[in-house]
Amino acid sequence: MTVVIPALNEEDNLPLVLENLPAVDEVVVVDGRSDDDTVAVAREVRPDVVVVRQTRSGKGNALACGFAAATGDIVVTVNADGSADPGEIPRFVDALLSGAEAAHGSRFRYGGDHRDALPGERLGHAALSRVVNLLFRTRFTDLSCGYNAYWRELLPVLDLPGPEVPGLRRGRRAWGDGPEIETLITVRMATRGLRVVEVATVGYPRIHGDRPRQLWPAAYRIVRTIVTEYARRWRRAPAFPVRQAVAPGAAEAGRHSRRHAVPPPPRVRRRSHLRVIRGEGHDEPPRYGAVPGENYR
Repeated sequence: MTVVIPALNEEDNLPLVLENLPAVDEVVVVDGRSDDDTVAVAREVRPDVVVVRQTRSGKGNALACGFAAATGDIVVTVNADGSADPGEIPRFVDALLSGAEAAHGSRFRYGGDHRDALPGERLGHAALSRVVNLLFRTRFTDLSCGYNAYWRELLPVLDLPGPEVPGLRRGRRAWGDGPEIETLITVRMATRGLRVVEVATVGYPRIHGDRPRQLWPAAYRIVRTIVTEYARRWRRAPAFPVRQAVAPGAAEAGRHSRRHAVPPPPRVRRRSHLRVIRGEGHDEPPRYGAVPGENYR
C-alpha cells in the first residue's frame, strides 16, 4: 500500500500526519516547491519517505505525480494539513478488499463530520451533490473530499493529466491540475464505471496555519467541473474499436460500412451492493449501498 501526500509549505503539519500513519509499505510526499523545510522535515520524521517534486502547479498535478511514483497495489491520498485522520486508512482499505474499486471519503455520511464547514458550505455541498446525482445517476454525498483510496491498476481509467503533457505551454495548467481535481475524480469514478463505496470520515480544521475562506470561487470550480464533465461524457470516443468483417480477397469497404459492419458491444451497467464503511462507535445498521457508476467501456 502506498500513501500519497501532496504538501505545500506544511512543515508544521506534515510531521503529525506522518507520525500517525498506520503500517504502510510506502509513503510518497509530493512537494509543491515549498518555501519552508517541508522536504527536510518529511525525511527527518520518516527516513524511508519518497519525495517527489511536482512538474507543474496545483493539487491535481501533485496527485498525478504521486500516482506515477506509487508502487503499491493500493493507493491512498491524504492531505498534509492535518484535516484528515490517517488512522482511518484501514477502513478505506477494508472497503477495497470487500470488493470496491475505489473508496471515496465522505464527511456528510452517517458516521462522518465536517468540523471545519460553515452552514453555507454545508448547504452548498448538499445542493451541488444533488445536481451531480441527478445528472450522473449517483448517490454521492461529498464531492470535494481528498481522502480516497484506489486500486493502482485502475488509476489510468480516470484519465487524469500525467506529470508530462505534450504540447502544454510552460507554466500553464492542464484541465485537472488545479483544485478542481477532487470533484473531477469524484465524477469520473462514476462515469468510468468504477464500483465506488463512500467511507464516512471526519474532516478537521487545519492543525497549524490559516486557510482563507473562498466559498464562491470553490463553488464556481465545482459547478464548472460538473458542466465540463457532463459535456465530455457525450464526446468520449468508444473504448472498443469497431472492426470490419472483410471476406478473404474482398476489397476494403468505405468508412461508413466499416463503422456498421460489426455491431458495437452492448454497454454493461454494473451495480454493486457493497456496504458503506461507517465511523467507529456507531451501532446503527448500515443504510446505504455503494455509489453506482456507469460502465461505458
